[in-house]
Amino acid sequence: MKFSEQWLRSWANPQLESEALAHLLTMAGLEVEEADPAAPAFTHVIVAEVLTVTRHENADRLNVCTVNVGEAEPIQIVCGAPNVAPGIRVPCARVGAVLPGDFKIKQAKVRGVESNGMLCSAKELGVSEESSGLLVLPADAPVGVALREYLNLDDTLLTLKLTPNRADCLSIRGIAREVAALTGVAQTPVEITPVAPAIDDAISIKLEAGSACPRYAGRIVRNINRQAATPDWMKRRLERSGIRSISAVVDITNYVMLELGQPMHAFDANKLQGGILVRFAREGEKLTLLNGKELDLATDMLVITDGTRPVALAGIMGGANSEIDDASTDIFLESAFFAPADIAGKARRLGFSSDASHRFERGVDFGNVRPALERATQLLVDVCGGQVGPIVEQVAELPARKPVALRVSRVAKVLGLTLPGDEVLSLLRRLGLSAELAGDVITVTPPSFRFDLEIEEDLIEEVARVYGYDNIPTRPAASRIAMLPQPGNARDKFSLKRILVAAGYQESINYSFVEEKWERELAGNTAPVKLINPIASQMSVMRSSLLGGLVNALQYNLNRKAERVRLFEVGRVFHGVTAQVQPEKIGGLAWGTRDPEQWAAAKATVDFFDIKADVEALIAPRVAEFRRASHPALHPGRSAEIVLDGIVVGWLGELHPQWTQAYELGQSPVVFELDAAALLSVNPVRAKAVSRVQAVRRDLALVVDESQSLAALQSAFAAAKQPLVTAIELFDIYRGKGVPEGKKSLAFKVLMQDTLKTLTDEEVDATVTALIAAAQACGATLRA
Repeated sequence: MKFSEQWLRSWANPQLESEALAHLLTMAGLEVEEADPAAPAFTHVIVAEVLTVTRHENADRLNVCTVNVGEAEPIQIVCGAPNVAPGIRVPCARVGAVLPGDFKIKQAKVRGVESNGMLCSAKELGVSEESSGLLVLPADAPVGVALREYLNLDDTLLTLKLTPNRADCLSIRGIAREVAALTGVAQTPVEITPVAPAIDDAISIKLEAGSACPRYAGRIVRNINRQAATPDWMKRRLERSGIRSISAVVDITNYVMLELGQPMHAFDANKLQGGILVRFAREGEKLTLLNGKELDLATDMLVITDGTRPVALAGIMGGANSEIDDASTDIFLESAFFAPADIAGKARRLGFSSDASHRFERGVDFGNVRPALERATQLLVDVCGGQVGPIVEQVAELPARKPVALRVSRVAKVLGLTLPGDEVLSLLRRLGLSAELAGDVITVTPPSFRFDLEIEEDLIEEVARVYGYDNIPTRPAASRIAMLPQPGNARDKFSLKRILVAAGYQESINYSFVEEKWERELAGNTAPVKLINPIASQMSVMRSSLLGGLVNALQYNLNRKAERVRLFEVGRVFHGVTAQVQPEKIGGLAWGTRDPEQWAAAKATVDFFDIKADVEALIAPRVAEFRRASHPALHPGRSAEIVLDGIVVGWLGELHPQWTQAYELGQSPVVFELDAAALLSVNPVRAKAVSRVQAVRRDLALVVDESQSLAALQSAFAAAKQPLVTAIELFDIYRGKGVPEGKKSLAFKVLMQDTLKTLTDEEVDATVTALIAAAQACGATLRA
């Protein structure tokens, strides 16, 4: 909602500067998104009258003008505007004036002729983006008066960013009501004088849409002057509200909409073939709107008809078949209430919006239908003349305004603010609410202009707004605040994020709505949870894996020439339709080189084992087992499932070459996904004495089948439970001479240590023998 501050102050004028007024509205929930001057700064520009115009003797496109500036003698100005003519009144910048852009007006000679100022266009003054010549002012503009004063240019244009529940503030009257309630100033609304009918002509009205249109009023106005010009004051207020002036009749309906919040429409009465009938559209009906769009009407669309055909799409836009044109002399003025539920979403479905639909789908004051019609009639007669017929109105069952009970004690509990009942009652009444106090309970009957007041919490919010959020004191908590104990065997998901960030990953946040193809190809999910009303066709299902979003983010980075990408995400995935399962996952992706480009290391592509180390860091200090496994999105020979305490908690591997090619990734990224819940439990950290004696190292070279996994040997070593062993690490894999075909040699470093004494050879040999026996149980032999 954009409007002129001066217009608002004509209704409610608090003793506040513009900035303070904007802050007041914002703190009351009516956010002022912009506050711009109506015109840029300029000085010494006055209203002047052109007396004579003669051709410049040295220039074909210049004229020498004598100009009346309200002084004893006229001045001479050289002007090149094409529309300069004797008798017109235009802005004149005197010598010494400063125009927008710091353009200074000086006394000068133009092609040898003295010029004592400049006649200005609207563009030169910054009041319009385009101009074809001088800004021609009305013939009665007072000569010598400052232009800023005459055009009220010292004005501020305020733009409110309203929430959908505050449709009552989509008008000057609604905003003035708020300002009056917040500041206590009196309102000075316009006086609406009913226009007495001069003729008996009327059009019948019939309602067949039930609660969708319970109130409709209209009247005939004949013999209007279609050539009448919109008054400058009205045109100025419309333009400062972002609405272009079209014609007097259209401008008046738009003006009443901005002033009172009631959208209106004017039909050419001579194009209507019968009485007004409000109903839902029928199968096969069509309508061409004023914007030229031809519609195939759906049966849930509310239409205004003339008994035989639709002539307007109710609450949205009029039809071209009843449009007012230059030949129109008789009009039918409409003012109605349409239920928000029956208007909401229709304009968006049709691919456009209108000021009327913006208001009706949020809720228009159904008690304002007749006053708005009288106001529009009054303005129409004043501007265009004509003979007015009687108002014809049909009223069905209007929306019920059910009383809402507000407990004063509840206000104190929610706001932390103790207010007496009388003061709460006064705050509510300042908003124009009908309220009565009985004991601890205030009963409020919401007015017709407040559709958002339905429950007690709505009224508590109103009390807080009017009292002022700034005025609610900040008090220390009454209860003792203490840190909760943190168990040593638990951590939060932010700890997991910090581990990955430390490893060079960046967090990616993606939609939970994904493309169905991703689920099928990357998650092997042929029955994803489908959305009934997706926000976009490519976001039609709920994700069951984080992989699709990560691959999409990788594509986005590659399209912008990223050379090395590390991404992770923590988020929920969704399984099942009838029984919703929504576990939280942590997933990651690495693409490109192992290390950032540098002089000290050769380029190497990131591989499975690099990311396996990152995953192990996430799981540490617990130890996971990595088992070869298949996954629909991963390379069959370079993927594994991750097992923790005997339970599969995730997977890890290279993206399958098929999908690498399909998604144009260049090289296969390494990806992983784990259950976040499984990583939040860790083994408690226990202190252990540092040994003062040196560790003993023994190396074991074991020959095993090529198919033998390292994890199986590591499990066997762990099962041997040798108390002296502090570490067993693989440091070499050998295939070749001395090792039979189909076999491989695995060399392990075994470290043994006691914290109290130096180990003897017998103790070391016994430990090594036990480890060899454990390995032999897995089919390994000691390499000769």
